[in-house]
Amino acid sequence: MAVTYNNLYLDLRTKLRRSGIEEATQAAREMVCSASGKTKEELLRDGALYAPPETERAAYELAQRHLNGEPVAYLIGEWEFYGLPLDISPSVLIPRPDTEVLAQRAIEAAGELEECRVLDLCAGSGCIGLAVAANVPHARVLLGEIDEEALKICRQNIRRNNLTGRVASMRVDAREKPPRSLGEFHMIVSNPPYIPTRDIETLDASVRDHEPHLALDGGADGLDFYRAIVEKWRDALTENGMLAFEVGIGQADEVLRIMRHGGFGDVQILRDLNGIPRVVSGTLCDEVYQE
Repeated sequence: MAVTYNNLYLDLRTKLRRSGIEEATQAAREMVCSASGKTKEELLRDGALYAPPETERAAYELAQRHLNGEPVAYLIGEWEFYGLPLDISPSVLIPRPDTEVLAQRAIEAAGELEECRVLDLCAGSGCIGLAVAANVPHARVLLGEIDEEALKICRQNIRRNNLTGRVASMRVDAREKPPRSLGEFHMIVSNPPYIPTRDIETLDASVRDHEPHLALDGGADGLDFYRAIVEKWRDALTENGMLAFEVGIGQADEVLRIMRHGGFGDVQILRDLNGIPRVVSGTLCDEVYQE
């Protein structure tokens, strides 16, 4: 029986809700848009029209794959972060609302500077650095990432958001000292791998089985990348340059100590919308903190 776009969306939403899927409304809308090739605005406009049978089949296939554990962002190949449309693949983490706290901190700090060169280290999809560039017109941003497949996504997202003139990408290893040719940055932002190795198998299946472990595994205690970046990348910052991290649940205090001992002052902790300490930032100073 023929079904309208609106009824197709409502039926998918109901199926997802009954299966306990969070964000069922957004997921159903995204899948119908992907199956039909319509934008959200076009879907709303055409809600009373009948969907072709092939669109209906494609939408239900996407829904079933999601019910089997595949994240919507990987199913449709894109996601939105800080208002920006981004290409997404299984080579990169799916941008999450928690990370927008780090993007907002970087945008505010960059906006206060007359000139600002920013490095997004462990960039993944490039979401943080791209958000800074899109919202701070004078910012120049480098997306640094070790994985070649992730770098391809970075380049796609630079082009997709028309930021080619102010954003570049480069293969760099956050665990190694940067080459001098990289120059200095007024700000380094990073959402590094921070899940303790032993905890990866306990993650939700949608993360454990589908998101890249390279972007999740932070070593035995989850803090390997914080130590390496503080130690090896501080010299890539300008005087009073800012370093800002996203951190996992329960890690903020330890990352604060790592930064203080690494020569960063004015270290602050910011909470996400759920009240969880999510971002730790500080500025480079001459003295190393001693307890």
